Amino acid sequence: MPRFLSFRTLQALAATLLASSTLVSSAHAAPAFEKTVFGKLPDGQKAYLFTLRNKQGTTVKFTSYGGIITSITTPDKNGKTDDIVLGFSDLKRYTVDSAKGGLFFGALIGRYANRIAKGTYTLDGKEYHVAVTAPPNALHGGLHGFDKKLWSVRRLSGLPHATGAELTLVSPDGEEGFPGTLTVHVDYILDDSNRLTLHYRATTDKPTVLNLTNHSYFNLTGEGSGSIEHQILQINADHYTPTDSTSIPTGEIAPVAGTPLDFTAPHVIGERLRSNMPQMMYARGYDHNWVVNGEYGKEPRLAATLTDPATGHTLTVFTSQPGLQVYTSNSLDGAYAGKSGRAYRQTDAVAFEAEHYPDSPNHPTFPTTTLQPGQTFDYTTIFQFGVTQ
Repeated sequence: MPRFLSFRTLQALAATLLASSTLVSSAHAAPAFEKTVFGKLPDGQKAYLFTLRNKQGTTVKFTSYGGIITSITTPDKNGKTDDIVLGFSDLKRYTVDSAKGGLFFGALIGRYANRIAKGTYTLDGKEYHVAVTAPPNALHGGLHGFDKKLWSVRRLSGLPHATGAELTLVSPDGEEGFPGTLTVHVDYILDDSNRLTLHYRATTDKPTVLNLTNHSYFNLTGEGSGSIEHQILQINADHYTPTDSTSIPTGEIAPVAGTPLDFTAPHVIGERLRSNMPQMMYARGYDHNWVVNGEYGKEPRLAATLTDPATGHTLTVFTSQPGLQVYTSNSLDGAYAGKSGRAYRQTDAVAFEAEHYPDSPNHPTFPTTTLQPGQTFDYTTIFQFGVTQ
């Protein structure tokens, strides 16, 4: 089993990683950026596939449809390259998933990531309604959230030792029950230190609520390899937000100590996955919001580390968001076959949704998700890829 460091040591390492510049010589050619046609949507519009490639042999592919990250390939401890996210090889599979309501493979989520109780919230004394898509609640932005939109994409220039793109979407006033014309920009930047940075910004012309995240499903053994139960997880959070049986927070901020949600020290994911704790049974596994330690809204701080002993792949998550929803793909039921041709089943991946807390508009004590005109929603999440022997 790999040797694990204390969170204090990990945080010091994290600060070094985030502050350091890449050691790759600038004499080398710039990292690759490619654009190809991914397919056509039912209305005839083209969706494009973009490729980001760095000097460490890591490649990230995403599409303008839903901002979906379709593939992340990176070398393991033996130099073998593995695709470590679930997904499909063609656009049609993603649109079919969306039409069914969707499991949000790799997508950008908005306007409101996670749940809103009964699809109803009040803002400035007025009640608003979002479509109930996960009865009895709204989930991930309603019927036609950002995961089903065609984003504009432009290449970012002048990035030192990195390659990237800016994705842009304008959501009109009233769309899916959310007030205000919202303009969203998300940068995807892959650098030569093996970091994939997601930088979210948004502005509005009316008061609104907003919660943005990415919904990539990670399996560090490789896409289609089976369960992630043997992989080792550590979460930098002393508290979480308990929920009722419909996954809506009770409003409590509870300690993880003494529960199966305590990952302050590393644990094999499957070790307590079948606990009879009501919180675990409600979700049929892990699908909870952890309150990430440290001050949110400023620099990204350490949120979680995932390690696969078999391949040596590591994934470290940093974020400036207040919470981290960790989801062990409890709803995958074999109805989808991915890029490998293998069916995806429960626990075949884990998602790290760095975001604000679920149902925050209905919980005044939670960090606010209200965005006012003149303000900028501005948060960053970083996925750091690595290996351990």
